Parts: sequence; C-alpha cells; structure tokens
Amino acid sequence: MKQENEVLVKVEGLSKKFCKDLKTSLWYGVQDLFSNVKGNKAQRALRDKEFWAVKNINFELRRGECLGLIGHNGAGKSTLLKILNGLIQPDEGKVTIKGRVGALIELGAGFNPILTGRENIYNNGAVLGFTRAEIDAKVEEIIDFAEIREFIDTAVQNYSSGMKVRLGFAVAAQMEPDVLIIDEVLAVGDLGFALKCFKTIDQILPNTAIIFVSHSMPMVSRICSQIILMDKGQAKFQGTDVSKAIDLYYTRFTSNESNVVFTDNSIELEHVELLNPVNVIDDLPQLNWLGDFKLRFKFRVNNMHDVPKFTINIFDKEQRPIGVLENNSKSSNLNIIDNQYIEFFVTHKKIQLSKGVYSINLGVANQKTKEPILKVNSILSFQMLHKDEIWQPFLLKSTYDNCLQ
Repeated sequence: MKQENEVLVKVEGLSKKFCKDLKTSLWYGVQDLFSNVKGNKAQRALRDKEFWAVKNINFELRRGECLGLIGHNGAGKSTLLKILNGLIQPDEGKVTIKGRVGALIELGAGFNPILTGRENIYNNGAVLGFTRAEIDAKVEEIIDFAEIREFIDTAVQNYSSGMKVRLGFAVAAQMEPDVLIIDEVLAVGDLGFALKCFKTIDQILPNTAIIFVSHSMPMVSRICSQIILMDKGQAKFQGTDVSKAIDLYYTRFTSNESNVVFTDNSIELEHVELLNPVNVIDDLPQLNWLGDFKLRFKFRVNNMHDVPKFTINIFDKEQRPIGVLENNSKSSNLNIIDNQYIEFFVTHKKIQLSKGVYSINLGVANQKTKEPILKVNSILSFQMLHKDEIWQPFLLKSTYDNCLQ
C-alpha cells in the first residue's frame, strides 16, 4: 500500500573513496581484504593517492518529491547514483531504499546488447520484481512510448543512443517504480522526446520519489522540489531553495582568461568591465533583470587612424549566440586619444535576458572595408538574476489588461 509522504530514500553519512592509480588501488584492495576481518575499513584515514569521491552526504526523500543533484564534472554525482543503485558499495554511511527502483544512470546500462528490445523489456521488468503477466500487460504501452516499434525485435547493440534512451526511459517510467533515478541520459534524446519524458514524470511523481541529475538548469528547476549542489564530493548547498543552488552552480562558469582568436596587432583590448553590477561573486558580476547593461572598454591602438567597427556578441553558457549589440557608427563620436587609446561606454537599457550566465565575444573590423582586425572570445562573463528559471534566452517584460475595463 503506497503511503503519502512516506520516506523512500534515506541516506546517512554516505562516503566513497577511490585511488588515482590502478596498481596502487589493487594493492590497497588486497590490504582491505585482510583488514576488514579485524575492523571497519571506513574508520581509516585517506592513504596516499586516495581521495573522497563522495563525502558525508545526508538526505531523505519522500514519495512525491524530486531531488536534483547538480554540480560540474567530477563533483561526485555519478558515484553517488551508483551507490544508490547498488552498483558500488560505500566506504562509510548507510543507504535505505524502500520499494522498486528504476534507474537510468548510464546510456544502455541494464540492457543486454545481444538481446532484442522486447527481450530487454522483459529482463528489466523481472529485475524490478514484476511477473511475466504484469510485464505482458505493459509491454505494448512501453513500445508505443519508446516510439521504436519498427526496431523492437532488433538487437539493442544496433540501436542508436537516442533509441536506447527512449527504450530505457519507457521501461523505467511505465513500470511505475517507487524510486526513479535519472542521470544526464535524457540530454541525448531530441527535444520532443525530452518534453514527453517530463510530462510522464509529472504524471508519476505523486507516487514516486525521483532523483534527477542534469547539467540543464531549466530541466532541474522544472521538476525538482529540493536540491543538492555537489563539489569535490561534498554537498556545498542543500535544501529546498532550488533557485539559490542554481545561482551558485552558474558562478562556477566564470573565467578571466581571454581567448584571442585573431589579431593584426593594430589594436589590443586593454580593459573591459560591466559597470554597476548589483553583486560580484567569485569575480562574476551579477545584474538584475531589467537593469541597465553598461560596459566600459579601453583599447590600445598602434598606427591606427580611423575608429574601427566594434561588434559585441552575447553567448549563453553553452556558447550559443543569443544576441548582438548594435555596432558603433560615425554618430557615436568615438575618437582615438593621443594616437594611443580608444575608450568608450556601450549601454543597453533594461536588459531582458532570462536568468543564467552569459559571456561576451568581441569582434573588431575596419569600418570601411569590413576586414577583421581583432577577434576575442569570452572577454567577460556575467550572470542575470531573476526568481524564475526558463528555457528561453529572453524574458520579455509584458503587461496584461482586462478587456472589460
């Protein structure tokens, strides 16, 4: 009998250590075989070349809740998921999971590549504890959801990555597990199928506890009711304030290193800054939605007689171009100072970029011939602040008026 607010996942003081060197790891393993007879190996301090992949993680997850695990590559997310799914054992701590567990933690994990898609459905269902009759009742629904009926009797080793994701999610979701663990695999599928998956997650969530890992913050904010931000195996932030965790995640993208792609040495970017940010965290300036976006540039020039054309492109954190500021013109009244410098402000009033981290690429070209003379990537990163996390790059200010007034 499924109970509301029932604790389905309880993690207490969970830790896991690994060794950086394979040969040393094998030797430590032999030592552990003997030392485990005398005592708990978890009580030992780290040895040479060992590190904590996961350290002292604690949480409870109830039916109807979704926990988001976020963090950059190497933060320990995948290790934690493998412990939760029983693939590896922790060195410290305890995991208690009630009910059936469905997991999508690696592309194709749980599938036998030489068996057909249909045979793998039955295998996975049996692992989850379903009888053949129960699987028979669901198999057609699973095949329809996965949208691979034409290939369902083909060996899985011949499936594309997208087909494996479709089948894996279909099995995991349609079997209605008590606990569903989803890693980054949904990013492999197309957008249409991803939206279909989230609709299904909405339907099963009231009766399921979900652990969701993704690098897509709109996806995380879409379904997660609580969140853990991991860094170097530890929980750097944990709680129900999903928006705050996402802001902290984004600040890790800041980089002060400029990448000069091309230059003819006639002009050099000496300084750029975002003026009047509301805050600066880890060298990342933050700007409120509808704030004025104002940049200050200073260039050193060498044997240049005419002010060039400046192109300022804005990119999101996946380096997709989302906007460009209007070029300067003769009416901009920019000048070369003492034959050495060009210094100016550029302003965009009431910026309406949606929440997230953005970077700026700079292009400089001859005003008359349009010939490029300087191109620099990621000259500056900045963060937009807003309470809402949305998919689209722009959140446009709008008003709604009652037609009856």
